Amino acid sequence: MGFPKIACIGVIGKADNPLHMCLFPPYLDSTIEFSFLLNSCLDIFEIRRKQTSIDQDLGLLHAVDERLAAYGWLTTTGVKLLVIIDLVGQPVSPGDPKISTKSSLGELDLKAVFRALQSAYVQLLQNPFYNPDEHAAMGKTISPCNSQIKDQKFVNEVKRIGESWPPGRAFC
Repeated sequence: MGFPKIACIGVIGKADNPLHMCLFPPYLDSTIEFSFLLNSCLDIFEIRRKQTSIDQDLGLLHAVDERLAAYGWLTTTGVKLLVIIDLVGQPVSPGDPKISTKSSLGELDLKAVFRALQSAYVQLLQNPFYNPDEHAAMGKTISPCNSQIKDQKFVNEVKRIGESWPPGRAFC
């Protein structure tokens, strides 16, 4: 048994168009499956959007199976941030600090991830060369290498967040 890790991070535009998707090992070849999973969460976003308060954390959106679970965050601009967690995750080696795998993910564990993602997205919006309206829904499929957001600083920050997320510990 291992500790949970991020399998996929998705950024969906306010018109439900995919802006960015980043996959993490061992799911690098699962683009279609995760695109479908991200798309299936959009209906849940719409239902919860009507019921949410000022806090944009929508929590667990979809428990796919005993391994994968999708969590969501809604920005004030209507952009949706999705994180899919591999609950089985990486195996724990004998030298790793003890991490309880029996407890469920804490709300604060993922809030830090979503805040970091939102901060990266806000920095992207502050870029004068980025125009969020040019990413209107085009019906294009995306892959880990073919994101509609081409800003390398944003792409690298999303990748860093996904690779360095430590469940149960402080995250910056």
